[in-house]
Amino acid sequence: MRRLWREGKLVLIAVPILVWTLIPLYHLLVMAITPKSETFAGALWPKRPTLENFGTVLHQDHYYLEHFWIQLWNSAFVAGAVCALTLFIAATATFAISRLRVRGGGLVSNLALATYLVPPAFLAIPMYKVMATYGLLNSQWSLILTMVTFASPYAIWVLKQYADKLPRELDEAARIDGAGPLQIFRLVFLPLMVPCLVAVGTYALLLAWNEYLYAFLLLSADKEITLAVALGHFLSTDEAPWNLLMATGLIYALPPAAVYYVFRRYMVSGLTAGAVKS
Repeated sequence: MRRLWREGKLVLIAVPILVWTLIPLYHLLVMAITPKSETFAGALWPKRPTLENFGTVLHQDHYYLEHFWIQLWNSAFVAGAVCALTLFIAATATFAISRLRVRGGGLVSNLALATYLVPPAFLAIPMYKVMATYGLLNSQWSLILTMVTFASPYAIWVLKQYADKLPRELDEAARIDGAGPLQIFRLVFLPLMVPCLVAVGTYALLLAWNEYLYAFLLLSADKEITLAVALGHFLSTDEAPWNLLMATGLIYALPPAAVYYVFRRYMVSGLTAGAVKS
């Protein structure tokens, strides 16, 4: 009875949270399949559901959707580049700190993590000034470098917690066989770190995919901005095409949902690595 009561309390808490979370997604779907004539009808379900809004988005048949595919590619390119650079920086830094025992590595890792004490929004103007100084404004690389800056400290910390649990005897055995640091990194360290690398890479990818503030601040040309920023343009008029906005938003939400679904089993194990001592 005590166990049933405990599980019952969890259900009573979980169900309202689940419903509260799904309500916005439900309205997103409803508006996406609602024809323009019923946009403000306020119905729980449209009288004449249609997929015409998705066709308009995919065929770019609206002023705000003129560069839809280019902007979607920009989002994918930025997210992919941030993921790759974050993994490279975090993996090499973790190997140096955790396996090679570089002097001062722990201090560097902690100082990097301390950057999260400052909210990212407070760094918007300084980051804008830095990118302007190096002539990177309105370049996707400005957004890529910015997001790598924010993603790398956490990625290094997570990878280090995971790497510290790996047996060092494997490194010693590789050295006895004549392997150098680069060979140990490539043939021993990276294969063992795959689960955590996937989790950290997914985190960096989703972080960059959903970024709006810095994408809006650093990019301005219609063919350079990401789709997240382009969605904001729908609200620049009094008569915003809400049905097209929601259809575009639903399409934009599908890639990260697919990525998370594919790698979900790595997310929990990788992101909680080192949280509990064995």
